[in-house]
Amino acid sequence: MSLKITPAEATDIDLLVVFMRDFYEHEALQFDEEVARRALQQLIGNQFFGHVFLMEIAGEKIGYTVLTFGFSLEFHGRDAFVDELHICESHRGRGLGKQALEFLADVCRTEGIAALHLEVERVNTIAQKVYRQQGFKDHDRYLLTKWV
Repeated sequence: MSLKITPAEATDIDLLVVFMRDFYEHEALQFDEEVARRALQQLIGNQFFGHVFLMEIAGEKIGYTVLTFGFSLEFHGRDAFVDELHICESHRGRGLGKQALEFLADVCRTEGIAALHLEVERVNTIAQKVYRQQGFKDHDRYLLTKWV
């Protein structure tokens, strides 16, 4: 099954919001459509921050992924974060997430980025297994966040 991944455009925001709502519901995250639209517009409009990609199979859009950029001395300069990776439930379990992660790793290599990070819920052992198989390591740390 061949996964096609293409950069999202401003005209894709309505579809991305649908995907985001589904992802946030699945992950039990608070979703605010206005905030989501504003963030998508900022990210799609400025590749300095990262990229938003749509995923499709046989012409059907089946999900999206977001790659954002940062900088870390610990990780030797520019680094990237898989901010979101969502595949519609009907297409999960087919290896598409692995293909998406390989695609994002290729994007990082092209961008001169050596370290790719992601976060996963502690209870999501299925995703953890996939991520570990793709070479992601647990640093035995907590991601702490403060809204400012």
